[in-house]
Amino acid sequence: MKVNVVFYSLYGHVYRMAEAVAEGAREVKGAEVSLYQVPETLPAEIVAKMGATEAKKGFAHVPAADMPQLAEADCIFFGTPTRFGMMTAQMRTFLDRTGQLWSKGALVGKVGSVFTSSSTQHGGQESTILSFHTTLLHHGMVVVGCPYSEKRLSEAGEMSGGTPYGASTIAGPGGSRFPSENELAIARYQGRFAATIAAKLAGR
Repeated sequence: MKVNVVFYSLYGHVYRMAEAVAEGAREVKGAEVSLYQVPETLPAEIVAKMGATEAKKGFAHVPAADMPQLAEADCIFFGTPTRFGMMTAQMRTFLDRTGQLWSKGALVGKVGSVFTSSSTQHGGQESTILSFHTTLLHHGMVVVGCPYSEKRLSEAGEMSGGTPYGASTIAGPGGSRFPSENELAIARYQGRFAATIAAKLAGR
């Protein structure tokens, strides 16, 4: 069973969540898990002005995602930061290239699951994931979130992301806060849960 984690990250927060999702998915028997990043659309000089050049070097080894990585997978996780309550322009641009896959029904019946990050606790995490689901449903994908059987979603003793729609992290002002262990654990759970659903759909 092929599981692909496709993400966009600027400062590394979503990349760390993607790694955690992949770790969880790898716990499912027979899962072959790969990470891919959505190509950057910003010019290098703009990325530098945003102070993200060094951060991006930390995951420069992750290969670029393209249409074959979507078509070949049984389960696809998508990770994107929040931009005004929606996915980033980079992720939107990538998804807008999937018209040929849509016309062929290439993603119909595949499991799709989404995770995200935002700078504040109420910065649009849920709306980003929910609006992302619209694209997955147009492709006929089986949308899987992160159910409350993951007890860490109910953590109230510390600041933490995590929604029933998908894992999330709070980056904090200036991106100074990286995913906590609670947030990473939720991401691992989502990875394991969605990959398990995909395995069941595949009859494994």
